[in-house]
Amino acid sequence: EDAMTELTDLQTKAADHLWMHFARQSALEAGQTPIIVKGSGHHIFDDRGKRYIDGLAGLFVVAAGHGRESLAEAAARQAKELAFFPLWSYAHPPAIELADRIASYAPGSLNHVFFSSGGGEAVESAWKLAKQFWKLQGKPMKHKVISRAVAYHGTPQGALAITGIPSMKAMFEPLVPGGFRVPNTNRYRAEESGFTGTTEEEFGIWAADRIEEMIMFEGADTVAAVFLEPVQNAGGCFPPPAGYFQRVREICDRHDVLLVSDEVICAFGRIGHMFACDAYGYEPDMITFAKAVTSGYSPLGGTVVNDRVYEPFRHADAMFGHGYTFGGHPVSAAVANANLDLFEDEGLLENVRTNSPLFRSSLETLLDLDIVGDVRGDGYFFGIELVKDKATKESFDGPESERLLRGFLSKELWEAGLYCRADDRGDPVIQLAPPLTIGEPQFAEITEILRDVLVRAQAQL
Repeated sequence: EDAMTELTDLQTKAADHLWMHFARQSALEAGQTPIIVKGSGHHIFDDRGKRYIDGLAGLFVVAAGHGRESLAEAAARQAKELAFFPLWSYAHPPAIELADRIASYAPGSLNHVFFSSGGGEAVESAWKLAKQFWKLQGKPMKHKVISRAVAYHGTPQGALAITGIPSMKAMFEPLVPGGFRVPNTNRYRAEESGFTGTTEEEFGIWAADRIEEMIMFEGADTVAAVFLEPVQNAGGCFPPPAGYFQRVREICDRHDVLLVSDEVICAFGRIGHMFACDAYGYEPDMITFAKAVTSGYSPLGGTVVNDRVYEPFRHADAMFGHGYTFGGHPVSAAVANANLDLFEDEGLLENVRTNSPLFRSSLETLLDLDIVGDVRGDGYFFGIELVKDKATKESFDGPESERLLRGFLSKELWEAGLYCRADDRGDPVIQLAPPLTIGEPQFAEITEILRDVLVRAQAQL
């Protein structure tokens, strides 16, 4: 009885005082918000003791899994030693060690790490840095940024202007000026974007060339940077076609535009490499990261910058006039170092590379369902696109999508013991990005839950 009172009490307090993120407060008002109290391995537990598979690693974050005592201990150790000091004209060992380590993982001349407290801030920092870099080069008009349709790059006013999801921006217009959109690499719906070729290579070249077209249309002397995720998250896990990033790199070099690899989701193992640009064989000018760098045990983000962009800041009184109180926080940096130790000691990158094809083929068995149009992704990062008509690829309209995703799927998958994302930014997709520690038995378990719920969703329709 006491336990029940406590549960009701938490729901009441939440409804009275907690404002959730990207969430309908009406669910709180109705006392229907799940309250998560514990994590262990690839499972999470709610306040009623029910266990769920964490099929999204929290939010593409808990790469090493829940309940890692070594990470909790690293945090405690550091907090006892030095809990906080800013990186504003001073430094501390955890941030120095972590910057050194991250630079060693990053490709080519990406040797300099600017820390923030999260991914949106890392993107914001990259855009500000690009603007200042070009001013210092005597090209003050280079300020615009090109990104892709439906791509999500964060919530600060600058990062939001780079984001390509109109519904997420409408309430906050006018945003920072200068964000321009090109088609993404959604192969399943390439024809709808205007692509008329046949092969994957042709599609890659076509999609990359849309970036060049936009640079020329806006004027290369006004474009500062191109921001691309290695695998685009929003819209449901669009991997890059073969040759795409090589072509984009050429285009950026030709027009003197910086290439930013936004790896807030993809870095640190999600695609089986420390940095996903290595998986696809390109070298950007900057990489943004966050999430998995600490497996979420403490907040941290950052922007890795190459020697060229760093060069003008090396001299005399030059300064990047930007920073965050909690950027490179000592406890977070210590946790990140301990987390990356786990990655190396347990071969988590190899685990992803070895098992990714098995994960894919397990999910591809769902393609026999009428409602499943496409299974796509890479590493431990997959999207399942749901369709109304498989032959025509017809999607669900707004109200149908609402009923299907929010009304049925999210709730039923949760009831069935799987936490994942049913998302309609773009076409309806189910997204999976579990901890990097799982393997074949878990793929089977996840696929089984999905099949059961999708069969029932199909019947509903």
